[in-house]
Amino acid sequence: MPDPDARLPLRPPVFHILLALSTEPRHGLGIADEAESASQGALRLGPGTLYRSLDEMAGDGLVEPVPAPEEDADPRRKYYGITAAGRRLLQAEITRLEQLTRHARARLAGDEVTG
Repeated sequence: MPDPDARLPLRPPVFHILLALSTEPRHGLGIADEAESASQGALRLGPGTLYRSLDEMAGDGLVEPVPAPEEDADPRRKYYGITAAGRRLLQAEITRLEQLTRHARARLAGDEVTG
């Protein structure tokens, strides 16, 4: 994947999908539930947004279908995992957000902002 910074900023659904998959593979509803929980209810991924985003992200090599865990006997569920490229992109976005937050805090405190 080319320089992850060239793809920033990420759209909120993409960020939250990558974040949800950063700890373990999940199926669609699991991703949506984790995104809603992590955003404290601010982001609700409907099926259209979720599956369209997953398809695009899979095409870009950010996520990939993975086998379902043995304890999940429902064959209708499709599980996704984050790829190395997806993890690099997520880290780049986290770094960007951290820098933005530092800049905003400095501005509010009246400090001179550099960089």
